[in-house]
Amino acid sequence: MSKLGVLPPWLVLEPLLRGWLVEDIGRGDRTTNSLLSEDAKPGTAKWIAKAPGIIAGLPVAARVFQLLNEKVSFVAVAAEGAKCEPGQVIAEIHGSLDALLMGERVALNLAMRLSGIATLTNIYVEKIADLPARLVDTRKTTPGLRLLEKYATALGGAINHRMGLDDAVMIKDNHIAAAGGIGEAITRIRSQIPYPLTIEVETESLGQVQEALQYKADIIMLDNMPVEMMRQAVELIRQQDSRVKIEASGNVTLETIRAVAETGVDYISSSAPITQSKWLDLSMRIVL
Repeated sequence: MSKLGVLPPWLVLEPLLRGWLVEDIGRGDRTTNSLLSEDAKPGTAKWIAKAPGIIAGLPVAARVFQLLNEKVSFVAVAAEGAKCEPGQVIAEIHGSLDALLMGERVALNLAMRLSGIATLTNIYVEKIADLPARLVDTRKTTPGLRLLEKYATALGGAINHRMGLDDAVMIKDNHIAAAGGIGEAITRIRSQIPYPLTIEVETESLGQVQEALQYKADIIMLDNMPVEMMRQAVELIRQQDSRVKIEASGNVTLETIRAVAETGVDYISSSAPITQSKWLDLSMRIVL
C-alpha cells in the first residue's frame, strides 16, 4: 500500500481537532457526565471494521482521544493504509471511560471519512496501475478537511495536486476569459510570480494547446476533451516540447480512467475519490 501519505504537524491539526471536539461536546456530555463518577475505572474499547476497505486516520483518531486525556493508549492493530476486512479489529484503546465515550464520535467520523476516501482512491489507482499515468486529487474538498482528505487520497495511492491557490499557478477558463487569452494570461502572470512556481494552463481545444506551447506553459491540462482529441494533443505536445507535463481532467470515472491513461498523459486529476466516496463503516465496542 502507498506510503505517500504524510500527516501535517500537530501544530496545524490540533486546533482543528479541538474545534471539532468543542462542537460535539458543547457545554458538556450530559450522558457521560451523569453516568460516570470522577473516580471511574478505566476501560478498553475495540474498533471493528464492518466493511472491506483501506484504513486511514488512525493517528488522528488517537490524537482526538489524547486531547481529552493524555494518558489514553491507542494501539493501531491494523497498519495505516492497510486493507481491512469485515469483523477485523483495527484498533484497541485503553483509558478513562469518559475520554473514550466523549471522543468516540469525532474520532470515528474522521477515520470513517478518511478511510472511505482512501478506499475509493485505491480502486481508481488500481485501474491504471500498469500504466505510467498517475492519479492526482483536486481542490474539491470539504472546507476544514482539505489537509486530511488529501492525506487520505495519498494513502490510497494518488498524488496530491496543489493544496491551495498559493502552491502553483493554474490558469483556468475563467482566468483566460478575464485576461483575454492564454498568451496574455501567461505573460502577465510569469512577470509577477516568484521562482520556482510552475504555470499550468487548462485547455479545451488543440488550438489552445498550441497557444499554451507557444507561451511555454510548464504543464498543460487537457480538460473535458474526447479521448481521440486528447491523444492528438498528447502527440502535439510531445513533438514540440518534451519537457511539458500533461494532465487530463474532467468527468473521469472508473469506466473511463483507463482509456484516458492510455492516451499517454502524465497525470489524471479527479475529484471523484473525495466527492463520491462513501464512509467506511467502523464501530467502537467498550469491553470492560
